[in-house]
Amino acid sequence: MVVQHTFGRRLNFNPHLHILVSAGGLQESEGCWIAPLRFEKDALMHMWRYAAVTYLREAPKAKVLTSEWSSEELTVVLTTQYERWWNIDIDQFKSKWQFLRYAGRYIRHPPIAQHRFEEITDREVQFWRKDLKQKRRVLARYSIEEFVATLAEHVPDHYRHAIRYFGLLAPGSKRQTCAALFALLGQEKRPRPSRLSWENSLRKHFGVDPLVDSGGRSMHWIGRTDPVAAYRRSRRFLFHFR
Repeated sequence: MVVQHTFGRRLNFNPHLHILVSAGGLQESEGCWIAPLRFEKDALMHMWRYAAVTYLREAPKAKVLTSEWSSEELTVVLTTQYERWWNIDIDQFKSKWQFLRYAGRYIRHPPIAQHRFEEITDREVQFWRKDLKQKRRVLARYSIEEFVATLAEHVPDHYRHAIRYFGLLAPGSKRQTCAALFALLGQEKRPRPSRLSWENSLRKHFGVDPLVDSGGRSMHWIGRTDPVAAYRRSRRFLFHFR
């Protein structure tokens, strides 16, 4: 699965991908699970560099992407990037919980945490960030316009997913191989957990119970009122009041 990550410590647009793969694979022809798989770091770098640069070379021709550079300028940039060394890092997760905590920071969390804000006024937004060169926290200042424009770069387009699935987890192949995969691994598929309701989400993340009014009284469901009928009753009330 591929998790996109667009923001840096200064809320700058710094797109990169976190590619999460299993340490084993399903050999469909033999009907067996192969583990563990060994990943060659240098070989992966060369394959990823070739795939990314080749796509960027062909995308403008297919009118999938547009660029402000001319064709010659874009060729020079891509050639330069293809000839340099690309840094990749390979880590191993010990548990599913560790993976969920890692990927959740980029999928469900906003680009900046609430506790990082120092002051917000009508003119300026101040928040703390880590400076790796100075090895300390520094205060970043943005005008309201700059902060909104910077934050807007990290808002995904409509219907754009923050995580994509490939291979065994792809929607098409998952239906065909899911049962066999659990059988080969000797595991039982857990039922899908229920979604967290909106009131529980507000209570968990903001410490506010939306079903408690200003007087501390709990609200409960009574029923639904037809908006047309309610409007007509209010019109009659206003008429008699006058």
